[in-house]
Amino acid sequence: MSGGVDSSVAALMLAKEDYDLSAVYMRNWDTRDESGSDKGCEWEKDWEDVQRVCKVLDIPVTMVDLSKEYWNKVFEPSLRLWEQGRTPNTDVWCNREIKFGALLERLPGSTEHTKPWLATGHYARKVWSHHLTGPPRPKLVRPADRHKDQSYYLSSITEDGLRRAMFPLHNLQKPEVRELARKYNLHNAERPDSVGICFVGERGKFKDFLAGYIPQNSGSIVDKISGKVLGQHTGLWNYTIGEGARLPGMPARMTVSEKDTTTNTVYVVPGTTHDKLFSDVLSITGFQWIWKDAPPPELDSDSGYRVQVMHRYRMKATPATIRRLPDGNLQIWSDKPEHAVTPGQVAAVYDGDWCLGCGLITSTARSFPL
Repeated sequence: MSGGVDSSVAALMLAKEDYDLSAVYMRNWDTRDESGSDKGCEWEKDWEDVQRVCKVLDIPVTMVDLSKEYWNKVFEPSLRLWEQGRTPNTDVWCNREIKFGALLERLPGSTEHTKPWLATGHYARKVWSHHLTGPPRPKLVRPADRHKDQSYYLSSITEDGLRRAMFPLHNLQKPEVRELARKYNLHNAERPDSVGICFVGERGKFKDFLAGYIPQNSGSIVDKISGKVLGQHTGLWNYTIGEGARLPGMPARMTVSEKDTTTNTVYVVPGTTHDKLFSDVLSITGFQWIWKDAPPPELDSDSGYRVQVMHRYRMKATPATIRRLPDGNLQIWSDKPEHAVTPGQVAAVYDGDWCLGCGLITSTARSFPL
């Protein structure tokens, strides 16, 4: 449980069933690492909300401190990507490494012979695929509420983690979740959805937060069309492809189109629909198939494997072809050019509603003429 309405209603639904149920709250960030004090920590309010809900539901609750695991497995690897000018998605890796990784090993009631299930407030669905030989295998699929669909954030989960997962909200729409919270007098029924990165919280701008961990590395901001230097930046991590560059005195909005780590240069183009903001070839590394031993055989064929791809949360999945390269990495060819595809982000691959896994976007290219 996070303190939000989604995980609270997930707990509510399970509390009405015949489960041996307990709640767990993950503490993933230790502010003492920065300030030497816990005063004013973001997690304190969340922990208080979790305890209030559990008291209403009459279920026991435990806090598990995973701040060390989060630092080592999510935050530090993400820092390296930010330093390289990429834009990582920490939520995807947190679900794999922490929530359905480290937490699973430390759940209350875990023994050598007993492995508890883990239910979350994610909007996602799990179904079982039955085979003539071997046990059933879990499949991650899209939920009823397509607007809140969080299968993208779960796309790096392992099969073992998915096997023990439960998603009680899979068949509900968000308004129905809030209505259930009101009906059962949960105090957080109207709590806004959380946005942003969990470890930044309310402490100010994200760029200011990162500046405390990454040394300044100044470079030029260059007009990609004219080659003219328009300004200076203090670090590639302050810019995301597709976002406005905020350059004063320009007659038109300038949008980040590229970040060159070799020359430490941010390139910009005028407007938001310039051709240089679009690409249709994505190079992918470290692809994690949820069924690790069963990647589609068509990957190695000349025609490739037909899929749908999401390279950001809540985008409409785009039809594409995926192929495996001789070096083992993957390449995705979209049927149409995609806007502002960002290296460092995750490309999640779907077969219809079935999420097959994801990988890290390392670079993009255009196969079409400008």
